[in-house]
Amino acid sequence: MSKVTLTFDNGPEPEITPQVLDILARRGLKTTFFVVGQKLLDPERMELAIRAREEGHRIGNHTFTHTTPLGQMEDPLAAVDELERTDTLVAKTGETEKLFRPFGGGGKLGPHLLNPQVVEFLHRKAYSCVLWNAIPRDWADPEGWVERALGQIAAQEHTLMVLHDMPTGAMEHLDAFLDRAEASGAEFHNDFPKECVPMVRGKDVVSLDPYVAAA
Repeated sequence: MSKVTLTFDNGPEPEITPQVLDILARRGLKTTFFVVGQKLLDPERMELAIRAREEGHRIGNHTFTHTTPLGQMEDPLAAVDELERTDTLVAKTGETEKLFRPFGGGGKLGPHLLNPQVVEFLHRKAYSCVLWNAIPRDWADPEGWVERALGQIAAQEHTLMVLHDMPTGAMEHLDAFLDRAEASGAEFHNDFPKECVPMVRGKDVVSLDPYVAAA
């Protein structure tokens, strides 16, 4: 039987996030929303993040601007600033667990994700770094992502899936996806596969070298 952990990146968005929260509440599912920090400067979006936290979901740091993978930024300290500013805003939602997901630029894993200064910040702040093993590309294929996601679930024991609460039309198919996944025998959980979390509470559990740009 397959385990599935859902996560949502790049929100919150007033047009979509409430719908996603309603679906999750109706099904009794908990997840993690990795938010873009600058969006929380908007009071309406901040209220959505607070709502998600109050409904039992976790709020994670997904950089402040979500424009350039941190390991590719010319100024390494600007990359740290991306995390610091978002850290402050996420704390205002009431979240106490430190979860960070790097911006992959299309879901790619590699040394573009982090730089040494970012790693030092994550260690110092006792962050867990949460990666992924399933990218159905819902943002690029708002209808076809469901079949791709089901195939990814079938191919592995524990899927950590990245979806996006963004106004692309993809989340119109979230209910149908959840129905089909459950019918296939998938069970939804809120824990992360160990292989997708190379840093836990500021401690490296596997080498971060594959994800860190050269100094």
